Amino acid sequence: MADLQKADGSFEKYQVGYRHRTQESLSSDDIGFIQSLNSFYMATVTPDGWPYVQHRGGARGFLKVVDTQRLVCGDYRGNRQFISMGNLQASSRVSLFCMDYMKKARLKIQGEAKLQKASEVAPDVLSLLGKDGPAVERVLTVEVVAIDWNCPKYIPDLFPADVVKQVVAREMQALRQENAALKAALGERDQAG
Repeated sequence: MADLQKADGSFEKYQVGYRHRTQESLSSDDIGFIQSLNSFYMATVTPDGWPYVQHRGGARGFLKVVDTQRLVCGDYRGNRQFISMGNLQASSRVSLFCMDYMKKARLKIQGEAKLQKASEVAPDVLSLLGKDGPAVERVLTVEVVAIDWNCPKYIPDLFPADVVKQVVAREMQALRQENAALKAALGERDQAG
C-alpha cells in the first residue's frame, strides 16, 4: 500500500490524515449512524484464506450498539449454509461495510466477532434485540478494533423503499387536499353561476 501511495504522491497525505480518521471506539455520531441502518455487508475469511462477503439486513436499528466498543445483532433462521458463521470458527476477524446511500455515507468497521447461541448471551444484551420479528437463534457480537469513515465520492443515489413510501404518501395526501379544495371552489362557483 505504501509503495502505491508513494508512486501516486498521496503517501504523505495519508500518513497524516489516516491516523486522525481511524478510531478504535465509536463516537456518538458513529452510534447514531449505525442505529439508523437497515443493512450492512460483512466480510469474513474462509479457512483457506479467501475473503467472503455477506449482506445482512433487517429493520432499521437491527444492528445494536452495546457500548462504544461492541455491536450485536441477531442471527435468525435462514438458508442454513452458515458460511459466514462457519468462517468465524477459523478466524474471528470481520469487516463491516455500512452504507447509507440516501445520505451518501459509508462507515468501515473492523473487529473481532463471535457467535453464540441466544441462550448463552447475557439477558441485558439479548433484550437489546427485542421480541418483534423472527426468533433470534444466535447472537453475533463484534468487538470494534478500528473504524473509518470512507469518502462519499461515487456513492449512487438510492433511496430505501420505506422512505420513498413516506414521501409518496405525504405528497398524495397533499394532492388529495388540493383536489378537494379545487372541487369545493368549483362547486361554489357553479352554484353561484
